[in-house]
Amino acid sequence: MTRGIAFRNVSFKYPGTDKWILRDVSFEVPARSKVAIVGENGAGKTTLVKLLARLYDPVEGEVRFDGRDLREYDLSELRGDVAVVFQDFFRYDLSAADNVGFGEVRALDDRDRIEAAAKQAGAHDIIEALPNGYDTVLGRTFDEGVDLSGGEWQHLAISRAFLSDAQILILDEPTAALDAFREHRLYEQVAELSMNKTVVFISHRFSTVRMADLIVVVEGGHVTEVGDHDALIARDGKYAKMFNTQAARYR
Repeated sequence: MTRGIAFRNVSFKYPGTDKWILRDVSFEVPARSKVAIVGENGAGKTTLVKLLARLYDPVEGEVRFDGRDLREYDLSELRGDVAVVFQDFFRYDLSAADNVGFGEVRALDDRDRIEAAAKQAGAHDIIEALPNGYDTVLGRTFDEGVDLSGGEWQHLAISRAFLSDAQILILDEPTAALDAFREHRLYEQVAELSMNKTVVFISHRFSTVRMADLIVVVEGGHVTEVGDHDALIARDGKYAKMFNTQAARYR
C-alpha cells in the first residue's frame, strides 16, 4: 500500500433494516499510519472497520485502497492484505500452535515464525507454561484440553495478526480483557512491529489512543473530527471532552 485508504461519502445500514448506522462518512488514512477510531458505544465504530475489511459493502459511497474501490478486489486477494482481530475473536479448540498459526496458513508448520509472533504479542510465556507448550490442546472440547483466561486468549488472537503478512492490521478492541498497562505495552509493540503496515484500531483507553498518528471521532454514525491528539485537544470538541473525562479519573 502506497497511497492509503479513503472513505468517500459512505453510508451503510445492515441488510433487512431501515436504520442508517453510518451516514455520509468521508476521511482518508495515509499508508503506513497508525489510526485510532473513537466514539461512544453504538456510534458505528465496529461497522466502520467491518466495511474496511469488506465484511459488508457500503450501501452508498465507496471505500478505496490505493485509489481502487474495494468491490473491485478479488476477496481472496483482499483477505491476504487485511488482518482483523475483533473483540469476539475465534477460540480454536486445537493446539496453541494452531491457534497462532491460523493467522497465516502457509506458516502453520513454521514453528519459528509462530513462536516469534507469540513473543511479539506477549503470548509466548503463556504458551510455554502450558503442560505441552505449543502442542497443548486448548479449550474444553477434548478431555485433555486446557482452557485459558479471557486475557490469555486475547494474546493468542493478537499473535495471529502478528503472524500475518497483511498490509493492513485492524484491531477492534481485542485487548478489552487486558489492564490499561498491558494494553498500552501491547500497542507499543504493534507500533514498533508494524512500521510498514497501516494499522487501524478501536480503543476506549485514551492512553492508547493518543499514540495514534491520526484519530477519527465517530458520533451517531457520522465522522465529526479527524486529527492527531494535540490538534483535537486544541479543538476542544467531542474528543477533548472524552479524553478529559477519562483523564479526570486518574487525577
